[in-house]
Amino acid sequence: MDNPQQKVFTMLKALHIEYQIINHPAVFTVEDMVNLNLTRYGDVCKNLFLSDAQRNRHFLVVLDKDKKADLKSMQKQLGCTRLSFVSEARLFKYLQLQKGEVTPLGIINDPNALVEVVLDNDLAEKNKLGFHPNDNTATIWISFAALKKIIEQNGNVIHFVTI
Repeated sequence: MDNPQQKVFTMLKALHIEYQIINHPAVFTVEDMVNLNLTRYGDVCKNLFLSDAQRNRHFLVVLDKDKKADLKSMQKQLGCTRLSFVSEARLFKYLQLQKGEVTPLGIINDPNALVEVVLDNDLAEKNKLGFHPNDNTATIWISFAALKKIIEQNGNVIHFVTI
């Protein structure tokens, strides 16, 4: 199954998750999504791929598009060493994603559940969160509960933090 979107759709169907999909030109940043007015459909999320100083732990951080990631605060809440952004090569190694495609749905490409998912507590109240389906030419809208179900099904550790 070479199509990254198809892999996401297959997983959504298998887990009986309702979603809405919007196809659009490739977007690489939250600003690109705002400029295309995708925010009218729901809450767009910012997704970051980080690791600790030793590169032993990898974190996929999901937060509201308008929040700034306080890495020191997250580090303290996660009980890890200094957090930093990872290289594009490492992003591809762990999630098979390119820069501009980071999404929590990328964990379906992490069969050994090595990546820890960090969710902002404020997202728990949201019914419609927007993520790329492992391809930045579309956005899938799902509930927070559905996102949590996908992550749990894959076996990744979930951390809830205050950002």
